[in-house]
Amino acid sequence: MASKRIQPKLVFADAKGNIYDHPDLLMLCRRGGEFTLPRPDELTPLPEESRLYLLPGRHALGYDPDEGMEAMDETAVAAFVCPGYTVTGVAAWAYMEDEEPPQVLPMFSYAAVGYANGRFYVAAKQVDTDRRQEFANIPDHRIVQGAQALMKKYPDNRLVRHLAGCALESCCPAARNLAIGRFEAPLPTSRRCNARCIGCISLQDEASGFPATQNRLDFTPTPDEILQIMQHHDSRAKKPIHSFGQGCEGEPLTEADIIAEAVRRYREAGGVGTVNVNSNGSLPDAVDKLAEAGIDSIRVSMNSVRPALYHAYYRPRGYTLDDVKESIARARKHGLFISLNFLFFPGVSDTEDEYEALGDLVEQNHVDLIQMRNLNIDPELYVGVAHEALEETGGLGPSMGFINFRKRLKKRCPWLELGYFNPDVRNRPVRKDDEAAEDDLDAAEPKGKEPDES
Repeated sequence: MASKRIQPKLVFADAKGNIYDHPDLLMLCRRGGEFTLPRPDELTPLPEESRLYLLPGRHALGYDPDEGMEAMDETAVAAFVCPGYTVTGVAAWAYMEDEEPPQVLPMFSYAAVGYANGRFYVAAKQVDTDRRQEFANIPDHRIVQGAQALMKKYPDNRLVRHLAGCALESCCPAARNLAIGRFEAPLPTSRRCNARCIGCISLQDEASGFPATQNRLDFTPTPDEILQIMQHHDSRAKKPIHSFGQGCEGEPLTEADIIAEAVRRYREAGGVGTVNVNSNGSLPDAVDKLAEAGIDSIRVSMNSVRPALYHAYYRPRGYTLDDVKESIARARKHGLFISLNFLFFPGVSDTEDEYEALGDLVEQNHVDLIQMRNLNIDPELYVGVAHEALEETGGLGPSMGFINFRKRLKKRCPWLELGYFNPDVRNRPVRKDDEAAEDDLDAAEPKGKEPDES
């Protein structure tokens, strides 16, 4: 944990992209509409495999202890923090009145970053020690060889070719893990989606002002193509996980028939790996079908449990937040391991109203795990959406901070795990949680560090 005496200085960039720390101005961060100094307990040394970003058209904004906030002519800098860390404060910047508004930022997260004692610090906290998306010690040639061997073994499998391309061209962590036979295998299936998320990473129209960061799947795989990958991954990974619902596809529940057939055949053939579905939870009947086919877990994504903000971001077509809640209730009825992919944004997610709404949902359905993942979006864009959506109910409200938000959730729901990745639920120790005994529900033990399968 960072020392309370550490006060990182502002980091900025010159016109050539060189990065400096300011001799006097302190690092600022933004939470919703608030600009504040970072909280000492939320500072973390910049983790390995993180990156620094220049923010064109945005001026570095620091804090003078005597004069207050001060904007510079130089460019603001942010950090993209590696997976396993949740951003607790986004970068602060300013605009000049006589300048044209800058283009919308690409869909990444933008953590506040500063410099002290010879190292960079970010406003972020580690929430998961799982190493599945760390590749610093994996030679590139091993990934290339694995992807090529996969295509050679299954030359007619379109899904294999797609995922090999993801591993080799876009450096998708899930596809790279499939290539080297470890951890979680991605199984994108759906070209369609019944939501129009503002921050969709695989499909954006030209009017959005920013490109999608991934290419949407352009075919629908067959159960045979899916099954081949599942059985191949089982033969290589120590504790195989198979996940439908990836960044390069739409909503997997819209292809529930195909997925159910593949999973059913996988189980009939003796498949013992964890089968997970990452979903928006829009179609409760599809959840029933997949549970009956043999999936183990479901991860439901949401930016908020407040209807106005949820609908403003997801812009659903043919379903509502009530359908999502019903899907979670059905998953509990079937005994599935339930995760929420809670898309966290500082100053919007860690407010009193959101805490109450999220806590109610977790309690009512005995949710097992919340994955505190970062909402990858231009902060200005999302704060604007949130302000407009919540205007009639009092606005964003003050931020309690990520640490307090997490502590209060754990105190209210002691069985709840907080992490970042989908767990192998078939190999987890299980205990009877005292808080859930009256409902006769089992809760998983806290996750330990995953073994290194490299």
